[in-house]
Amino acid sequence: MSRILIVEDEPRIVSFLVKGLQANGFTTTHAPDATQAANLALSSDFDLMILDLGLPDKDGMVLLGELRGQGFGQPIIVLTARDDIHDKVHGFEAGADDYVTKPFRFEELLARIKARLRTAHLMGNSNDNILTIGPIMLDRLTRQVQVSGKPVDLSAREFTLTETFMRHAGQVLSREQLLDLVWGYDYDPGSNIVDVYVGYLRKKLRSDCIETVRGMGYRMLSLR
Repeated sequence: MSRILIVEDEPRIVSFLVKGLQANGFTTTHAPDATQAANLALSSDFDLMILDLGLPDKDGMVLLGELRGQGFGQPIIVLTARDDIHDKVHGFEAGADDYVTKPFRFEELLARIKARLRTAHLMGNSNDNILTIGPIMLDRLTRQVQVSGKPVDLSAREFTLTETFMRHAGQVLSREQLLDLVWGYDYDPGSNIVDVYVGYLRKKLRSDCIETVRGMGYRMLSLR
């Protein structure tokens, strides 16, 4: 049974989320502000966090960055009334795994939660925090990537895509699989967003790190 931490100060929304999630088999814990959320997130074993940005004691975007900086590696879904594209981009850059705007349909939020939990499960054991493929090293706790000992600046989405490839090194992953694992509910199968981000990684990591398998998808190679 997955445990979800709800960080939200609006009682009506909290009640709605708790009832809906518990009815779908989840265990929930509620934090009404950033201080309690940080204490709970870093001291308890949660599988996912739902995070409002308009918290009474600290902006949720700040809390998001602080939690990622302190090693909270579980999926975080931002749930907020801020629908500006710049806020959404900022959220992903700060470490959000998904971004849902209010008002929202519970069915959509539930689908996103299941997608994020499925991705986390496929990524493997949460204690396996250091991944290494040839000269590329990824640290899940610090969310840092190095190539030949030199740090590489990756966005949150680029980091997740890199981790996905490293978890499945040598395996061909189709565009549809990558959309599901990395972007979840956000993009349709016809999107070229995967190709765009693979291009980013080839530039930032190594040009030969990801092989295109014609008609099938992409594969991370074992590098030297």
